[in-house]
Amino acid sequence: MRRAVAAAAVGNITEWFDFGVYGYLATTIEAEFFPPGPLSQVAVFATFAIAFFFRPLGGLFFGPLGDRIGRTKVLSITVILMALGTFLIGLIPSYASIGLAAPILLVAARVLQGFSTGGEYAGAMTFIAEYSPDRRRGYFGSFLELGTFVGYALGATIASVLPLVLSPDAMSSWGWRIPFFVALPLGIVGVYLRVKLEETPAFQTLLSESEERAGTQVKDGLKLIFTRYLPTFVMVGGVVVAWNVTNYMLTSYMPTYLETTVDQHGGTAIDSSTSSWLQIVVLWLAVFAIPLLGRLSDRIGRKPIMWTGAAGLIVLGIPMILLMQNGSVPSVFLGLLLMGVLLICFSSTGPSTLPALFPTQIRYGGLSIAFNIFVSAFAGTVSLVMSALVLATGDLLWPGYYLIAAGVIGVVTLLFLPETARRPLRDGQPSASSPEEAREIAREMAAR
Repeated sequence: MRRAVAAAAVGNITEWFDFGVYGYLATTIEAEFFPPGPLSQVAVFATFAIAFFFRPLGGLFFGPLGDRIGRTKVLSITVILMALGTFLIGLIPSYASIGLAAPILLVAARVLQGFSTGGEYAGAMTFIAEYSPDRRRGYFGSFLELGTFVGYALGATIASVLPLVLSPDAMSSWGWRIPFFVALPLGIVGVYLRVKLEETPAFQTLLSESEERAGTQVKDGLKLIFTRYLPTFVMVGGVVVAWNVTNYMLTSYMPTYLETTVDQHGGTAIDSSTSSWLQIVVLWLAVFAIPLLGRLSDRIGRKPIMWTGAAGLIVLGIPMILLMQNGSVPSVFLGLLLMGVLLICFSSTGPSTLPALFPTQIRYGGLSIAFNIFVSAFAGTVSLVMSALVLATGDLLWPGYYLIAAGVIGVVTLLFLPETARRPLRDGQPSASSPEEAREIAREMAAR
């Protein structure tokens, strides 16, 4: 179980390391790859967002493939492709050197990242969920999101430390490339860990029951997803929207919002270095809190914790953003901390909740397609949409409005979402972490 958690989490570290680096080096990327002008910031976020248009394609390709040939094989492919895409960004010459070829190559690298990520995260959720015992699935699943925050915080920390140890000239000429190069060794470690693992017990059972000794045919899986399990598909999408709009608002848009956007539209911006370190502190606090909430969800259920997050977005959406507009360090930190707390209400429970909604035969495919379609449409575009709306209207409260809308979607979804804590995966057999726990489960089943 420990090896399975490590193998899944390292891929998430690799994925979110890139997001952390990209978000915190957005101004450097703007200067390196785009011609100067009033729309250059929007171009940076458009390049960030374009990867999300390819995530559903990656989900459509890798998800059903994972249900066909196995989880470990597909996850080994996706982690190295993600790392390669990030590594290539560090190799691209600047706009001053090669002109329009620079942003074109940047877009190509982001497309590779987006396509591979489409098969990564949902596959990792499936992988951990199928390995986990029923009564500890929340705890073990939370380590996947711990990997998310470690990756992002690590990327953000490196991007923030480099300017302190390098001269401005060194940072702008070559130093900014270092974080992107770090991704390749992370990807290699991820491949090594994954190829050493056996397939999940649930998928091995599926193979043993198949006459062909293979998983679900791709066309059969897609048909099931969009017919019999369409309500489940939509329900997964609702959770994903509430969870990931908050996620990308905090991790991708807030750095630019605090450092430049607030000042440009009548607020009081905070110093860029201070802003970066405040967000890094919030991220590292989340790293320690997520497993605690994951363990709590195994005791009290996933839904009470998700209800807290969804209701909190509605009630605190505007106050959180107002706190971040006056330039006061305590005020900004409190706003970021509140957003981080609401985010981990979903991050600690989502990885154990969503895989339990689909049966084994289409779990990887259904989760990949649903997750990536809704992330791409509503969450990955947060930075681009917020930048455009604030620029067009001058209203600094747009992030708050967006968070409230995400909270409403979360509340409506939770009304229909079944509780999955302490229960077997859909169509799965009960699983235990010890002989004593297995006997206790058997007694409970007999009593029913």
